[in-house]
Amino acid sequence: MSDSSLPRRDRRVIIAALVALTALSWVYLVWMAFAMDMGSPASMSAAQVLEIKPWSPGQWIMMFLMWAIMMVGMMVPSMMPMTLIYAQVARKAAGQGTVLAPTAVFVSGYLVIWTLFSAAATVAQWGLGQAALLSPMMVATSPALGAGLLIAAGIYQMTPYKDACLEHCRSPVHFIAEHWHAGTAGALRMGLEHGTFCLGCCWALMLLLFFGGVMSLLWIAGITLFVLLEKVLPVGAKGGRWAGAAMIVAGVLVLVRI
Repeated sequence: MSDSSLPRRDRRVIIAALVALTALSWVYLVWMAFAMDMGSPASMSAAQVLEIKPWSPGQWIMMFLMWAIMMVGMMVPSMMPMTLIYAQVARKAAGQGTVLAPTAVFVSGYLVIWTLFSAAATVAQWGLGQAALLSPMMVATSPALGAGLLIAAGIYQMTPYKDACLEHCRSPVHFIAEHWHAGTAGALRMGLEHGTFCLGCCWALMLLLFFGGVMSLLWIAGITLFVLLEKVLPVGAKGGRWAGAAMIVAGVLVLVRI
């Protein structure tokens, strides 16, 4: 099945909306990173979050929003092929009498999963900060922790569960055929299911942000590109396993240097 049957105008609107959502997220991330580098009030607030003391409600909200917006910027590009396929199938189903569910509902379901992950990542960041394992720039201060994250991510890249989740992400047509649910509630359910598979595919990679820097634009961009290529390139699955081996080797080297 191809997305060629999707009207050109609809296709352009969907792509433009997803690109705009991604761009706005990256604008925020760039602003936040430069604010921290330049020592602005925003950077002071972010640094204060990492002090070993209880967070205020405002600090919890600030860090949760940072993670949630970051996940939008990192994950929306790789879900674009799936979104276009969904829009095509939903439009075809509507022509056969099924209620046409807005594509935005499907995307919203996907983002709900990554918002939940953002909440968990915020809690993890708080815990690492309380244990004095994160620097003010949100980088792991413990070589052992950094090595552990690399090795764990590398091992996970080679597991059957990773392969199964990645296969669903790499095969939009297969996913739609296997998980199709009609109507608005069905669109939300499909978005949640796709987001769950995507989370199962990428959660360990996201934890590497604690190794390279939660607000390192280069590190964020690198993981974003890796996730995209792993999902869309013909050699993505095999390349992901080779990358996993490289992560394990890098983790061992970090341990050796301790």
